[in-house]
Amino acid sequence: MGVFLNPDNSAFQVALNSEIYVDKTGLINYTNKVLNTLQGYICNSRPRRFGKSITANMLAAYYSKGCDSKAMFSSLEISKSNDFEKHLNKYDVIHIDVQWCLEPSGGPEKVISYISKKAIEELNEYYPGIITEKTKSLPEALAQINTAYGKKFVIIIDEWDVLIRDETTNRKEQEEYINFLRSIFKGTEPTKYIQLAYLTGILPIKKEKTQSALNNFDEFTMLSPSIFAQYIGFTQNEVKKLATTFHQDFNEVKRWYDGYLLKDYQVYNPKAVVSVMLRGEYKSYWSETASYDAIVPLINMNFGGLKTAIIEMLAGSEVKVNTNTFINDIRSFHSKDDVLTYMIHLGYLGYNQKTKTAFVPNEEIREELTNAIENKPWNELFLFQRDSKKLLNATLNMDGILVATQIEKIHNEYVSAIQYNNENSLSSVISLAYLSAIEYYFKPIRELPTGRGFADFVFIPKPEHSTTYPALVVELKWNKSAQTALKQIKDKKYPSSISNYSGNILLVGISYNEKTKVHECQIEKYVKD
Repeated sequence: MGVFLNPDNSAFQVALNSEIYVDKTGLINYTNKVLNTLQGYICNSRPRRFGKSITANMLAAYYSKGCDSKAMFSSLEISKSNDFEKHLNKYDVIHIDVQWCLEPSGGPEKVISYISKKAIEELNEYYPGIITEKTKSLPEALAQINTAYGKKFVIIIDEWDVLIRDETTNRKEQEEYINFLRSIFKGTEPTKYIQLAYLTGILPIKKEKTQSALNNFDEFTMLSPSIFAQYIGFTQNEVKKLATTFHQDFNEVKRWYDGYLLKDYQVYNPKAVVSVMLRGEYKSYWSETASYDAIVPLINMNFGGLKTAIIEMLAGSEVKVNTNTFINDIRSFHSKDDVLTYMIHLGYLGYNQKTKTAFVPNEEIREELTNAIENKPWNELFLFQRDSKKLLNATLNMDGILVATQIEKIHNEYVSAIQYNNENSLSSVISLAYLSAIEYYFKPIRELPTGRGFADFVFIPKPEHSTTYPALVVELKWNKSAQTALKQIKDKKYPSSISNYSGNILLVGISYNEKTKVHECQIEKYVKD
């Protein structure tokens, strides 16, 4: 056992020892399936605290010759597989945590040489007399061992992209690192000594101009998770079980931490879920694991439409995003879409594969993004929030005339002339207009089902504001009166959808006339039966 070669299983044992461990060993069924195939080159990218290292440690513990892990895995999902023991602790494993290597190597510029030297030393001890004295290259050493013994390796690299993310200005070091990875994994010779290659980090594989640096890897990302969807983060069913075990309100957990849509799974940030289960505090745990430094420079970039898109998503809307332009190089942002795509990879935005839209996934992230923006000199947001707060106060004061005036102002200033008379634009305007409500209310519920129809918008106050702020049931009408909107709310008993809410409720009817371009608003208190 060495630092890199054939590690023991102690790192994964730490995860198993924890009060909360959610079994993700089913992923090994897939890696076993692709061993020694062209599909055995895997890059699984995911945000911070989404279990990257635990997964890497799990794979190392399962495949490494350096330990006996049968007892460790015997009660886990993978033990039910027919080939469970066939591959258990049968391979030479090289497990590298690039983040960890930064300190002992003496800096990013020395990481490659440190990894190569250390790994070759360990290989020489394990297979003495095979590696020649002149060998300085890790792939050459692996090839020599393969030639002598026919051995194939499982290579696991954790935080593979740390030099891409943290050394954005050092082009030389980045190119050297990509070339280092290419030499290990790309070409005919590596197919002889690679049993399985597993890279994990925040970013997908960096694309070079040639598009061929590491194009033999299958990518599983926040944009396209494929078979890995249920193994990235916690699924809804897993969270439900945890909520029952730890006596937490599942609906609150869902409201705060749900929202990452990966294929057919609703996925939660594991760090946040574990924290709320153990502490019982509903708050943002994101800032405890990631800083604003990663996103503030991005949202302050003056790309056309970026800031408006951020405002729309904070207000609860989804925004179209072209993810194809992003080349996984944070030095080379050229558009709003590049920034939004990067924020998806970072976990600050969710992504819907079917609609190709980005959105703020949950209350935790909504809060973090709002704080990040508010703490920066972002004049557009300041002015918009000022107008939005005036609108919210007018709503709470039941001043329908002022509400209509503010909605008209926002409609005129933030919706393009082409879209102005689009019925859907009114819905977007309302989302934007009530942006300031996020301080006191949860994300507005769109098209909330009721006994007799769907309420357009429902705003539920956060628990700490439920005694001072009423719930808002909002109905929109196009080319009809605000009174008609109010009548529909009452006739179809929309407030019944939140009958469990014990506080006050305001009914808000809003209309827009396409010909006159006049907005109207009427507000009433809901009188409970």
